[in-house]
Amino acid sequence: MKRSLEDHAARFDEVAGEYDEDQSEEYRACANLVIERAEPDDSDTVLDLGTGTGAIALALAPDADRVVGRDISDGMMEEAEEKAEERGLDDLEFDYGRFREPEYDGEVDIVTSNFAMHHLSDEEKREAIGVIADLGPQRFVLGDVMFFGEPDPDEPFYSPEVDDPATVGTLADAFTDAGFSLTAVERVHDQVGVLVAERGRVEVDGE
Repeated sequence: MKRSLEDHAARFDEVAGEYDEDQSEEYRACANLVIERAEPDDSDTVLDLGTGTGAIALALAPDADRVVGRDISDGMMEEAEEKAEERGLDDLEFDYGRFREPEYDGEVDIVTSNFAMHHLSDEEKREAIGVIADLGPQRFVLGDVMFFGEPDPDEPFYSPEVDDPATVGTLADAFTDAGFSLTAVERVHDQVGVLVAERGRVEVDGE
């Protein structure tokens, strides 16, 4: 991580109020794919890591039994809580948590995350995926900045000062080593994609 956890939290606290309006077309496409691929039913508990203002959590809540959002930014989670209240959703819980320390020990069926894990180094990503695997989810849907080819620092999705994206291969290896099978690869942009990792399946579709 190229900035401290506190630096990242403060940065997102500052932009929380405008965060939803400032996102790119690729970000929104990625979020939509994460929502589509998560596919919870009314018996599932979803853990949304790096939940931010709750875009994924709020979208999944009507179909899931329960959605738990975790983030390091109080400002972002306040926005999420306000939106949940406005929509009359009461099956959500937002609280502090990190990828490697989610601060949650309940049942988890599905884990989701969008545009957050790229702040971790490759080794930290691997550690985080291992920690998440230990929670026992059957599916992990990750939307993020990731490299499908050679990284280009001039592209808008990669800021070396704050971002540390991994290659798709690095992420795939981390999922496999944690006991998952990569079942889908969705390419949104040369540096943006969605990976679906599950237990007990081996077929991969899409790219």
